[in-house]
Amino acid sequence: MKLTIKGIHHVQVCIPPGGENTARDFYTHVLGLAEIEKPEGLKKNGGLWYQTGNQELHIGVDRSDSYKGKSHPAFEVAQLERVKQHLQANGITVNEEKEIPGISRFSFRDPFGNRIELLEILSKIQ
Repeated sequence: MKLTIKGIHHVQVCIPPGGENTARDFYTHVLGLAEIEKPEGLKKNGGLWYQTGNQELHIGVDRSDSYKGKSHPAFEVAQLERVKQHLQANGITVNEEKEIPGISRFSFRDPFGNRIELLEILSKIQ
């Protein structure tokens, strides 16, 4: 049987226990993401869920430091330079990334050390 992957449903990044208020301040108020309700059976685990276009971003609670690594979601945005200016105005340090032809991008860390990449597709590679 061949596995058919339709696309990405969600990406999860992690926060330490008790970090929900800080996460909500950052993801809801700074990034402007729309929080969605978690299923009742998962609420006891803590964390938050967000709608990001057709995909979801799950903020999970984890007791380890693994959330400070290279794993990350990459979100395609419009007006990347304006987004960068908004983040910097909110005290967020942005990191320039290696160039990819036809794509402008940068990354930053959320308050818990999770890496987040934002990109804008400038042109399709022929």
